[in-house]
Amino acid sequence: MDNPMIAIASVGALGGLCQWLAWKFKLPSILFLLTAGILVGPVFGIFNPDEFLGDLLFPIVSIFVAIILFEGGLTLKLKDIRGHGRVVRLLISIGVILTWLLIATTVHYLFDMSWSLALVFGSITVVSGPTVVKPLLRAVRPSDKVAHILHWEGILIDPVGVFLALLVFSFVVLDAPDVGFAHISIILIKLVVIGGGIGLAAGAATALVLRRYLVPDYLVNVLTLVTVVCAFVLSETLQHESGLLAVTLMGVWLANARGLHIDEILHFKEDLSVLLISSLFILLASRVDISVIPQYGWQILALLVIIQLVIRPLNAWMCTIGSGLSYSERAFIGWLSPRGIVAAAVSSVFVLRLQELEIPMAELLVPLTFSVIIGTVVFQSLTAKPLADKLGISNPEPNGVLFIGANEIAVKLATALSEHSITVMLSDSSWRNVREARQAGLPAYHGNATSGHASENLELQGIGKMVAVSANRDSNALASMHFRSEFGSSLVFTLEGTSEDEAYERFDTANRNRANPLFDASLSYGGLSKRLRNGEIKHLTIPENVDKVVTPAVTEDAEPEEENRTDASPEDNEKNLGTAEPETEKGKIATDPYNTDHEDPAIGSKIIDTVDETLSAAVDGVAGEEDEDEDVPAEPETMSEPLYNDDDLKLFAIDKDGQLYIYGAGERITLKAGWTLIVLSPNKN
Repeated sequence: MDNPMIAIASVGALGGLCQWLAWKFKLPSILFLLTAGILVGPVFGIFNPDEFLGDLLFPIVSIFVAIILFEGGLTLKLKDIRGHGRVVRLLISIGVILTWLLIATTVHYLFDMSWSLALVFGSITVVSGPTVVKPLLRAVRPSDKVAHILHWEGILIDPVGVFLALLVFSFVVLDAPDVGFAHISIILIKLVVIGGGIGLAAGAATALVLRRYLVPDYLVNVLTLVTVVCAFVLSETLQHESGLLAVTLMGVWLANARGLHIDEILHFKEDLSVLLISSLFILLASRVDISVIPQYGWQILALLVIIQLVIRPLNAWMCTIGSGLSYSERAFIGWLSPRGIVAAAVSSVFVLRLQELEIPMAELLVPLTFSVIIGTVVFQSLTAKPLADKLGISNPEPNGVLFIGANEIAVKLATALSEHSITVMLSDSSWRNVREARQAGLPAYHGNATSGHASENLELQGIGKMVAVSANRDSNALASMHFRSEFGSSLVFTLEGTSEDEAYERFDTANRNRANPLFDASLSYGGLSKRLRNGEIKHLTIPENVDKVVTPAVTEDAEPEEENRTDASPEDNEKNLGTAEPETEKGKIATDPYNTDHEDPAIGSKIIDTVDETLSAAVDGVAGEEDEDEDVPAEPETMSEPLYNDDDLKLFAIDKDGQLYIYGAGERITLKAGWTLIVLSPNKN
């Protein structure tokens, strides 16, 4: 590819296609990116980054990786390490050291690799990462405890693994036969001091500028990005190999600075990281020398088997001792640990430097790392779900609700569902709303639910439906479009979802999205908010004397099902909920809940039977011996007060098994005895 413009455009287009495929098939994007890079590079020879970039290759790759690691540092909050359990802390500390040493030992003996290079490889491949773990957890749906541990291990292990890899790599680079251990130690301390000092200083300075609003909002992201690049370059200039440490620490500082909200920076870095990762991994994978893979075919396969079946299970088993987890849960944690983006990025930077130093077998580092990444991702994607089902730790179909918005509407609706043990999660970009929701005892995510940060940090375990109730119609529509692929179109609801006005529909995002209207198609944010303030949410139990009642989920004039009466409307049908059934000597006779005249179909038969008895008694001459009052047919029982009326707004229905149904979808909801119906009733006063 001789034309640089075509090359740049092609890499960007291919990266975008890979990201789309990852979204479409719900698989880690790195799998598609590495495959695409290998195809256009060593397989077909279409793209050669060394010829295309020349001497700029190492600086460009280094800066790209620095920005990616900075974003990783932004996700590491020290309180998360303390707040997510003993098992997570052990996995990212003792577990990392154990995995590092075992992988290094395995590589050393399998490939006859020097100990120094084996230790570098081991330090690179200890990390999993949320970008590969999260899609697998969503597909598998393991138990909440297991999902929590694996989710937070993936988030927290990235920066921990980077620290380890940088220290090991620096020691190996400084190691030379003519250099004493004392000298190496001094340089290593210098590397840590310079990298750490510049990173922390850059983080503190950036936090001070942002906290005091010394720059306008539209320059915040630009300032942060420039500071990251400058800190990396300055640190590298003063001491080689210290730049990545500097930017990682800068990210950690900003993530833990008090009184500083970094959501806008995170959102910007997420979008930028998608672009950089897409381009970077196509670039790196196209440089892989796949000719070395056949030479070490059985060794690579043996390495994958040992990592999957020996090292990870041993690590997980040791870190979960005394945790209270079942054997099945411990076994699954020991099975799932796919390698991801950080391993690929760091290995590619390291190998460029190691090749400059002419370290033996350095060219094997990237092919081995990519083989481990692809092998673990593919194998665990295929086996994780069947294994979880076999172990009996899979959660049932997700039944919880994600609320877009943490306002008073979301809080009241979520509280009503929480009373029935329905899992709820609220998401809002307003910190005030999130804080009030948390004070009400509801879990809430602060940020944009459709962002890349949310894809890694928004806890959706047990969530299977989305309800958008924010005040912004377009935000609701955006969330609906985003989560349709996650939950399915029939399980995504939004206020004011549709309109029949052609002109309005053409220009309105929410109408173009055509999401399911929530509760009522004409219900607006202001209208629902007013009804909630002036009304009361009631939890009604369908009485046992009602077999079933079909109610429309969207419109009140929907046709009844075949087994129901067709001479009455659904509104009239529902009015009879709670009607008492008359009894005969033979027991109860079921009433027709759809009889709008409130007549018992058994009364006619009862009258006929009574007349027959009277006639028989007269013929036998014993009529006078019987009490006439007993021969008079009983009056129909008085109708009891209906459970709800036309003024009530039907919100949710919950069956006996706890399955949730939301009013507003296109299907009809069949209420049965023992179900719970949640309605919003206006206050009578």
